[in-house]
Amino acid sequence: MSDLATTTTDLDAAMDRYRVELTGYCYRMLGSSFDAEDAVQDTYLRAWRSHGSFEGRASLRSWLYRIATNVCLDLLKAGNKRARPMDLTAPQHQASAVLNERPEVTWLEPVPDGRVLPQTADPAEMALAKESVRLAFVAALQHLPAKQRAVLILREVLAWKAEEVAQLLDTTVASVNSALQRARATLSGQRLRPSEPADPLDAEQARLLESYLAAFEAYDISRLTTLLHEDAVLSMPPFDLWLRGPADIAAWHLNQGIGCKGSRLVPATANGLPAFGQYRPREDGLPGHTPWALQVLEISEGRIVGLNAFLDTARWFPLFGLPEQLDESYEIQQRP
Repeated sequence: MSDLATTTTDLDAAMDRYRVELTGYCYRMLGSSFDAEDAVQDTYLRAWRSHGSFEGRASLRSWLYRIATNVCLDLLKAGNKRARPMDLTAPQHQASAVLNERPEVTWLEPVPDGRVLPQTADPAEMALAKESVRLAFVAALQHLPAKQRAVLILREVLAWKAEEVAQLLDTTVASVNSALQRARATLSGQRLRPSEPADPLDAEQARLLESYLAAFEAYDISRLTTLLHEDAVLSMPPFDLWLRGPADIAAWHLNQGIGCKGSRLVPATANGLPAFGQYRPREDGLPGHTPWALQVLEISEGRIVGLNAFLDTARWFPLFGLPEQLDESYEIQQRP
């Protein structure tokens, strides 16, 4: 069947085939899971309105990517770019740490894998897709001008030919190649921290996550710090505070973060990385646990290099399908 739709039903079905990959594209462009969903919705609305003028000279997929690119470029005209705390401030020390909250539109957002990663039987292709949505990479993309960002994603992540990208952006192949060169140079200066995908886990990763879950739920901070890289980072959006190194991370958990003692963790995945929904004991003293943070872990070579605690659970827990609360009888059936 051609992807040129001729009826309402055909168009709905044809466009739906591309929803996940378009959401992934918009997420990389915008750094926000919710903005990406909105951008795809806007893309489909624009496609509906102009479908009568679509003459099939390009594939429906290329046409939708052209519309999605224009939607993202429009959204990025204001100059807003998503960031991580490490992009905005210097590391603090636990003893003098100050919690300064910034607006939601500031932050790079996590995203469920299923929203942005199309299923593929090719392990190498899936590994590349996961690499391209990890937090550090998407944050680095935000340092690129919007059109360079689009060129790099289309060429390096989605493997489009330079001629195809030039046609999509209404420019020349030489311009596309120049933009790609500049984008690569900018990214090479970002010194991306390595992190490994979470699905499927290898045996070493599984042991590391099992140890982390056990140490955190027991609130054995001494044991937890043995799992951290010497340069590990803790961040907590929407606060711009971040800490570096096991000593400061341990001190935070034993002082300002002591309310996390007694927490329970529910496994998840985000951005191709291992994650946990963290539930703290109820503040009213009644049995049970309430949402506190979506923890996204970055791991490399058998150690945790990043602890990212996204605290706006009213946004993140429904998006990731995590329970609204844990009652006293709740038992976690899955382990990493």
